[in-house]
Formats: sequence, structure tokens, C-alpha cells
Amino acid sequence: MARSAFTFFILTGLVLLLSACQQESDAPPKKDAAAPAAATPAAAPPTVDPALAAQGKDLYNQNCIFCHQADGIGKPGFAPSLVNPELLSISSDRFLLSTIRDGREGTGMPPFAHLGRKKIEAIVAFLRSHAKLPDRAAEVDAEPRSQGDPRLGRFWFDQICATCHGENGDGYVAGGTGTAIGKEGFLSKASDGFIRETIKYGRSNTRMLGFTGPDAMANLSDSEIDDIIAYLRTVPSKN
Repeated sequence: MARSAFTFFILTGLVLLLSACQQESDAPPKKDAAAPAAATPAAAPPTVDPALAAQGKDLYNQNCIFCHQADGIGKPGFAPSLVNPELLSISSDRFLLSTIRDGREGTGMPPFAHLGRKKIEAIVAFLRSHAKLPDRAAEVDAEPRSQGDPRLGRFWFDQICATCHGENGDGYVAGGTGTAIGKEGFLSKASDGFIRETIKYGRSNTRMLGFTGPDAMANLSDSEIDDIIAYLRTVPSKN
């Protein structure tokens, strides 16, 4: 009797053990906790229709190359670069389209509304084909408006910005190497975020250097940059 009971317990244990092994083999494999997560692909520059960009290149060579030079590299003190990576990254299509259409009154940039929307869109596509950075225009334009003090901003502008951009931001006509950032033609199209990003980080391959950080031309704080923006918003009435 004792032997029979012992045999029963042995057989029962084997059945339970085999059942547990079967359940473990049927279960989905566990993920290795140490396995690295899939890498998130880096943001890429926007894609451009090659045919539209090619049309835009022809139109650029017919209308823009005389001032902005071949491939839009610009000329300091005469016409800005249009293919600068930072500019293309933070400029919306609306900003570029309206600037080409309306020009910049009080500067050497005439309006090109006579080309019509389709041709202007082709020129923008050509400019976009030079992009090397992701399109950040939407997030930059969504940045909060400046709440700075224009009185303090005028001090910083006169000390730092006027050297290149001229008194009241008159630009090249004032004999500087910087663009006319005090004109209504620019300020009516540029968001505070656009101006803020430009002051902070500058434009590579141009004379517009960044103004934030220990290695910058001047390590301006966020509030000081917003003061400059607030001052710029008061400038057009003086021009």
C-alpha cells in the first residue's frame, strides 16, 4: 500500500512537471531587457519635387541671380544668402512666397508679383532643394511672442545690432553688411520666433553670428533677446 502511494506521488509529480514545461514552451518569448531599443531616425530635410525645382532654377537665373548670386549664396552688403541652412530651416513657405511676391519696400528687393504664384512656388522649391536641416518653421513660428522691454532693447540694438544692420535697422542703405531688419517689409512677415532663433543661433556661412552662449559674439540672455525683438517691433514707424 505504501509502495503504491509512493508510486502515485512520483507519477503525479512527473505529470505536473511535464505540464509546466509545455506551458513555458508555448508562451511567447520574453524580450531581452538588455536589448537596445530601435533607433529613432534623424529628421531629414523636406523633400522637393525635382521637376519643380528645376523649373525654379531657370526662373531664379532669370530674375534673382543678379543680386543673390549663383545658387543663392548672396553677397554681403548687397543681397543676403537665400540658401543658408538655418534660414531655410526656420522659414515657412508663406514667409518665402510673400517676400518674393511683395519684395521689401525701402530696400533693393523689388516685388515679383508679376510672376504669379506658380512660378514663385517653383523658385521656393529651388531654394528648398538646398536645404540641409529639417523644416522647423511651424514650431519656430509657434514660439510665444516677445514680452520684452523695448527701452532696454534699444540699448542692446544700438550697442550690438546697429553696427551691421544700421541705425533703426535700415540695412544695406545705411552702409552696413546686415539686412534691413527694421523695415515693415521684414517685420510684417517674420514671427518673433523667427527673429529670436536668428539672434540666438545666427546663420552659418554668413556674417550673422549667434548671440547666445559663451562662444557667441555677445552672450545675450533670453530676456535681453526678447527686449531687442520688442524694440524692433517699434522701429517701422520711424522709417
